[in-house]
Amino acid sequence: MPIFCVRARYLRAWSAIVASMWVRSGAACWTMRCSANCISPPAPADSDAQLQRELGRLRRQRNLFVLALGAVLMVGVPPLIQRPLHELPRTQIIERTRHRHADVHKLLAADWTVSAIARRLNLDRKTVRRFRDTDLDQLLVSAHERRPAGVLEPFKPYLNTRFTESLGQVSGSRLFLEIRERGYRGSRQVVRKHLAALRAGNAEPVRADIPSPRKITGWIMRPQDTLPPDLARRLLDVRIACPDITRACDLARAFAELLRNRRGFLLTEWIRQAEQDAPKPISGFAGFLRGDLDAVTAGLTLHWSSGVVEGHVNRVKTLKRAMYGRASFTLLRTRVLTKA
Repeated sequence: MPIFCVRARYLRAWSAIVASMWVRSGAACWTMRCSANCISPPAPADSDAQLQRELGRLRRQRNLFVLALGAVLMVGVPPLIQRPLHELPRTQIIERTRHRHADVHKLLAADWTVSAIARRLNLDRKTVRRFRDTDLDQLLVSAHERRPAGVLEPFKPYLNTRFTESLGQVSGSRLFLEIRERGYRGSRQVVRKHLAALRAGNAEPVRADIPSPRKITGWIMRPQDTLPPDLARRLLDVRIACPDITRACDLARAFAELLRNRRGFLLTEWIRQAEQDAPKPISGFAGFLRGDLDAVTAGLTLHWSSGVVEGHVNRVKTLKRAMYGRASFTLLRTRVLTKA
């Protein structure tokens, strides 16, 4: 029987012995304390004999355990097998993590503070604390699992399409030249690795290029004749995918026409359509316009504007913030009244 199995058997036996000794010796001690304190009447002779037999049995069990434990210690436990550690690839991020961990702990050994180390190594203080409190192995594993934001991501849809069209017969060098003409600035090896993953069938799925709300708003607010064809096609895809954006786009462009061409007489009709079947933010905006309908209609009809007044207010605010706490009120008044 292997040594570790024998050791496990005696450890389990010792656990059972300790549990038995704890229960029975505790009961015996409680009986003796009760007898000493005269809580119960004196025990008869047969009870004393039974107690002596129980204590003798416990002594024999103790002696057996001592013999078994001595046998285990004499035989010894086999040494642990040292398995070779998984060697991480010597990539740039792995090497940078090693050097950064060494630099941080070297400065910590020299009694540098976290703030001083952050200034010396041009790091954030949170980064310095992470390298101080985390083991090097854990940092290396985290660095190995982390994927850098590669420059190949915008070009993966094109590479996947070309790979599918050519049935996997296209070369990595050719695809590298094609995407370099489209703005790729990475290395040739990155393209080859992605093609190898495609051929092996373990490439990660390409994330959908979903435009942000800010981009969609910019596409909607630009005049249709100035919108490039590719952006117009993407806006059309967004409108097909979301009916609310379609309705919002139509109403926003109609309001932009009212504003550019000063067609204030159509504002009432626009408000009615917006309140009827528009998304909630646009219907709320329409209700706000209805609350001040005369002023908004005048602003969309007349050629006068408050832009000059707003410009003067902006200039005064700029002068005030630039001179706050630096000069007297007399100088500030002089600069506000003059146009220079």
